[in-house]
Amino acid sequence: MISLHSIDLSKHVAARGIVTLPGSKSISNRALLLAALANGETRLTGLLDSDDTQIMRGALKVLGVAASDLTDGQISVGGCAGVFSGHDGDIFVGNAGTATRSLVATLALTAQPGSEYRIDGVARMRERPIGDLVDALTQIGAAIEHTGNPGFLPLTIRSGNIQIDRPIPIRGDVSSQFLTGLLMALPLVTVRGSKSAVIEVVGDLTSKPYVEITLAMMQQFGVIVERDGWQRFVVPAGDAARYVSPGNYAVEGDASSASYFLAAGAIGGGPIRVEGVGRNALQGDVKFADALASMGARVTMEDNAIIAQTPVDRHLRAIDADMNHIPDAAMTLAVVALFAEGTTRLSNIASWRVKETDRIAAMATELRKLGATVEEGADYIAVTPPAALAANAAIDTYDDHRIAMCFALASIGPRGVPIRINDPECVNKTFPRFFDALGAVVSDA
Repeated sequence: MISLHSIDLSKHVAARGIVTLPGSKSISNRALLLAALANGETRLTGLLDSDDTQIMRGALKVLGVAASDLTDGQISVGGCAGVFSGHDGDIFVGNAGTATRSLVATLALTAQPGSEYRIDGVARMRERPIGDLVDALTQIGAAIEHTGNPGFLPLTIRSGNIQIDRPIPIRGDVSSQFLTGLLMALPLVTVRGSKSAVIEVVGDLTSKPYVEITLAMMQQFGVIVERDGWQRFVVPAGDAARYVSPGNYAVEGDASSASYFLAAGAIGGGPIRVEGVGRNALQGDVKFADALASMGARVTMEDNAIIAQTPVDRHLRAIDADMNHIPDAAMTLAVVALFAEGTTRLSNIASWRVKETDRIAAMATELRKLGATVEEGADYIAVTPPAALAANAAIDTYDDHRIAMCFALASIGPRGVPIRINDPECVNKTFPRFFDALGAVVSDA
C-alpha cells in the first residue's frame, strides 16, 4: 500500500533481475552547470529528472541560460561562455547541496556590476554549513552577504572585486562540495587573464571521489586542473581555462542508487544485474561493490554493469571499514549489517552529520526500531543485528531520500520483515521511481 504519507512493503524472500539505473545526480548537476558555462551548445543524454536536477535547471533559467525541455533524459543547453544574461533573481535551491555550493561559487565570481542574486533553500538547507566556502570566496574579493545566520543560507550575492594573487585556502573536512564549487567557478576568473589560481585545502579532504568526478568532468569540458596530492590545486589561465562544449555528453547511471539493488542481490539471493555503471565509472561509489564483496557477497564487475549475489554459504559477514571515500553508499551498508554476522563498524563518516539530515543520528534511531544494537560517535556507527528483526516498524525518513531507499532493504530475504516507510516521496530527490524498480526485482520464491 502506498499513500502520500507512507508505503507498506511486504516481506519478499528473493531478489533477482535486471535494473537500469537513472542518471547520476552528481554528474547530472555538474553537467548542467558546465554546459551552461561553456562555449557552444551541449546535448546531454541520460540526464536524471529529479527534484535536485529540477532545482539546477530552474536556477539556470533564472540566470538566462537557454535550454530545451527535458525529454527521455535528453536536453540541449546553450552555453553562455561564463556570462549570464540574468543579473537579478531569487534562486531557490531546496535541499540540493551540490547545486547550492556550485551556484554560490559561480555567481560570486561572475556577478556583473548591478547584479544581485538572492539564494535560499528549505529549512534543512538553512542548517547545512556554507560558511567555509563563503569565507574562501570573500577572501578573494567576492561580495556575499549573510541575510540570516552567519555561515548559512540565505545569502545575497553582488558584484565583487576578485583577486587571485595568493593561494586560496578552503577547509576540506566538512564537505567536498566547497572545493568542487570553487574548482568549477575559478576558470571563469582565470580565463580573463594570464595568472592561474591556486587552491590550498586546509585539513583532510573528505569524499575525495566526488572531487575526482569534478576534475574529470572539467577536463571533459576543456579545463585541466593540476593537483599536488589532495592539498593543492592549480586552475589554469587564459584559453586553457575556457570551458568548451564537447557537443554530446552522456551521463552515466547513478552509482549511489546502484548500492540498493546490489545489496538486495546480496541479501535476497540474486543475481541482480545493475546496468549503467561498471568498472570504468567516474563515480567513486562503485567501490560499494568492493565493500559488499568484503562482507562475502559474490560480485562481478563488467564495463557497464555490476552483478551481485548472496554468498555461497548464504552468510554475510560484518566488516570494520573506513567509509570516507563512499559516505552516501555507506548508508546502505549500515542496513546490510542487519543481515550480517557480527558487529559492522563504519568509520570516518563525520560528513553524515551535515547532509540532508544528521544521518548518523537518524540511522541509529531507525536501526534500533528494527531491533539492532547501535553505537554512534562523532564520525562512526556500529551496528549489531538482533536475533530476529522487529516486524512492521515504521521508518521515519527525515526528508532524506537515502534513508528511505536503504531501509526498504529490510523487507528482503529470508530474514526480512514487513516494514513501513514514511514519506516515501522523498526519493524524488534522486530516484523518483525507486519503489517501482525495487518491486520489479523482488519475489516470494
